Formats: sequence, structure tokens, C-alpha cells
Amino acid sequence: MKQTLQLKLGQQLTMTPQLQQAIRLLQLSTLDLQQEIQEALESNMMLEAIDENGAQTEEPRQSDGALEQEADEITSEGSQTDIPDELPIDSTWEDVYDSLYPLTLPASSAETPDFESQRSISQTLQDHLLWQMELAPFSERDHAIAIAIIDAINSDGYLGSSLEEIHQGLSEQLENLEPEEVHAVLHRIQNFDPPGVAAADLGECLRIQLQQLADDHPWKKAALHLVTRFLDKLAAQDQSQLKRLLNLSDEALHQVIGLIRSLNPYPGRFIETSASQFIIPDVFVRKLNGVWQVSPNPDIAPKLRVNPFYSNMIKRADKSTDNVCMKHHLQEARWFIKSLQSRSETVLKVARCIIEHQKAFLEHGPIAMKPLVLREIAEAADMHESTISRVTTQKFMHTPKGIFEFKYFFSSHVSTAGGGECSSTAIRAFIKELIASENAARPLSDNKISALLKKKGINVARRTIAKYREGMSIPPSNQRKRVL
Repeated sequence: MKQTLQLKLGQQLTMTPQLQQAIRLLQLSTLDLQQEIQEALESNMMLEAIDENGAQTEEPRQSDGALEQEADEITSEGSQTDIPDELPIDSTWEDVYDSLYPLTLPASSAETPDFESQRSISQTLQDHLLWQMELAPFSERDHAIAIAIIDAINSDGYLGSSLEEIHQGLSEQLENLEPEEVHAVLHRIQNFDPPGVAAADLGECLRIQLQQLADDHPWKKAALHLVTRFLDKLAAQDQSQLKRLLNLSDEALHQVIGLIRSLNPYPGRFIETSASQFIIPDVFVRKLNGVWQVSPNPDIAPKLRVNPFYSNMIKRADKSTDNVCMKHHLQEARWFIKSLQSRSETVLKVARCIIEHQKAFLEHGPIAMKPLVLREIAEAADMHESTISRVTTQKFMHTPKGIFEFKYFFSSHVSTAGGGECSSTAIRAFIKELIASENAARPLSDNKISALLKKKGINVARRTIAKYREGMSIPPSNQRKRVL
């Protein structure tokens, strides 16, 4: 094989560090962006945050001599500057120095205590059950069994493992362990709070809660009989079968089912608490003088600037290590500030284009949502579709209709009888509205919903209706039926 030299011309896109940083900041969520800014402030000496009045939040460090001189000069009226070396033994600090200024919290907003961070620690269901177990008189052997059972309970309050599996897991730890011992400890835990905890299935959960009712309850016996033997009939809403099997009248059956519905099918959710996660919108949408306007959220991130104290210390012709390091930090700070400004402008520009296309949604709600794809916004904003995809991910918009992610306004289209297009989001809103207004005794089937939408000029197949309905966690018509 002969070796030759060839010349070739071509174009290649090179990702500069500035462009890579801008792309990375563009796809960050609000929380990730705040963390990124905090890390940049801690690692770059040239960056500083400024408050709303334009003053820097952190003063540059002063020399030790200046600090000592300033501390000597600052004295309050009536205070004693000459402090004796030793205090009398039989006196206290208050006897020598009067407390002219009581200890109070600072009034400045920067030093106001964060009550959000002082919330109580969330309690899990296992913690609640372990606390009750420690108060109950368990032997050392039963204590180990109870811990294994509580560990097997999921967040809904049900046993995630069978008693056989729990018995096998404890057999290596406890000698001569009998299944009856595990059953006995389980029955004790089932009497813990919340009622119905540690049940194997829904029927047992309801039965435990009914057994804890007073014996003189008028419908307790019939309800126990129903959940023990005929729970499937209740799920199927078979009224005639339930009346015949339980030998009850319509009114009595209504009372029994009302008692069962008052029970909690997920007892663990009553105890499980978690910290609330709040969404911080990136932009606000308001209607001013009849025009929809989009404004950025100023509280997303602090305003940054280059620290003039340190930037003035840079000597242009100096080649020392410290000077080179400061020049490097200055360049990185300028790139970072420019990338943040570019991110804010891009998010705001894309949000305005989305609102321009979805004005009907802001006026009339999800039913008026228009079909929209990334390509349309990319053409309107004069950007690439990949940039639009990064901007619309984990970015939120505060509107009079609620807070929505940017991607919520993008949806596929379905053809209409008049030759137009209808958004899939609008179709979901139509389906939810029809189901909300249906007769509970005769719920609408998917075929009936499809027929009703065709009357509105929207051609949607039954399978599409079923897909949208399942996506909204709406059960089928036979499960939505309420005859009692």
C-alpha cells in the first residue's frame, strides 16, 4: 500500500469553553442554577453578589491592623472601654456591666432567621410503629420479630413480604422459631395506630379497622361479613347480589357501604409526611392593559458583578503567579456573568414565543390549547430545536391558570371534521370535562366519549380515548359506576 499526501477542505464546529458553559447553564433547572451560582461565588474571588440597591453583599477583607483600629474606635455611648483584668469572685457580669442593650434578633432581612429551615423532621410510618413497639411489653424474642415485621411494612401500611418470608428470614437469627410466634406478634402490631396497619391485603385492612369499632355499632357485623366474603361483589357494584347474599334492604345496604367507605384503605399515608417541594417559576405571565406580557423572575438567582476591589489589583504587565491567577479568575467571572445573561434572555424569548402561540389557553383554559411543536417555536425565535428543547426542560411559567412547565404547552395535533387541528391537551380537557359531568349510575364508555367528540368535530378513535384516559389515571366506565 503506497503512502500519499492529500489536502482536504472542510468545516468543523468547535465548542469553545464559553459556549459549553452557556449550554450547560441553559439546561439547568432553577435549583441547579442556584447551586451552580453558589459554587461559582465560593470558588471565584472576582465574583460577588449585589443586592437590589446595587451594594455588594460581601465586603473585601481588610488587614488585621485596620480591623483592630476600627474595633478600638467603635464604642457605644455609656459603655465602659476600660475592662478590669479580673472580676470579683462574689459578683456576676451583670453586677459590673449593665445590660444597656438587650439581646435581640437583627432587623435586617439578610440576618433574619430562616423559619423554612426550622421545620420539624418528617416522621415515617416505621418510626411511628417503632415508637409504639418500645412502649409495649415485648420480650427480647418478640422484639426481634416485631422489628422484622415493621421493616416489611411499606409506606401504604401493608405488609410487603409474606409471613413465610419473614419466618424464613428470622429462622437463622432465632432458634426453634415457630410460625405461630410470628402470627402472634403480627396480631399485636395490627392493634397499633393507625388502624388497619400491617395487613396483607385490602380485605384484611378493612376487617382490622371494623373490628376496632364498638360492638354495639349497628352495621359492624354486616360490614365485617361483606369485606370478609363479598368484597369482589362490592368492587363490581353488584347491588342485587349484595342484597340477596347479606339479606339487607336498600337502605340497610346503603348504610353498610357508607360505613366501609368511611374506612381508610391506605392507613400508612395518614402517618407518612414529607417536606413540601415548592416550584420556583422562571417567568411570570400577566395581562396588562389587555396585552399578555412576560417578565423574568428576579428571585431566581442573585445579580452578579466583578469585584472592583480585586480587579483593580491586577497588573497588566506582571507575570507573577498571583497576577496570572487573578487574570484567570477575572476572565472566568466575565464568562459566567455573560452566560447567565444569555440564559435569562433565551428563556424569556422562548417564553414570549410560547405565549404568543397560546393566548387562547390563557383566556379560556386547557380546552382552548392549540397544537404546538418545537419546530414552530424554533422558527419564531430563530433558534435550533435542540436549544428550544433545553430551554423548555425543567423551566416553569407562572400564569393566571396556574404554574406549568414550558413543555406543557407543546402537544401533538388531531384532525377535525372541518379540516383543522385540535391539540391533544385540549382533547384531554374535553374528556375530563365529560367524565366529570357524567351520570354516576351510567358512566360514559370510551366509545360514547369518542362519539361525543365527533359531534364537536374532533375525530378521535376509541383506543386514543382509552390512552388519554389512562394517562390521566381515570378508571374505565365499569369501575366508575356508582349504583349505591
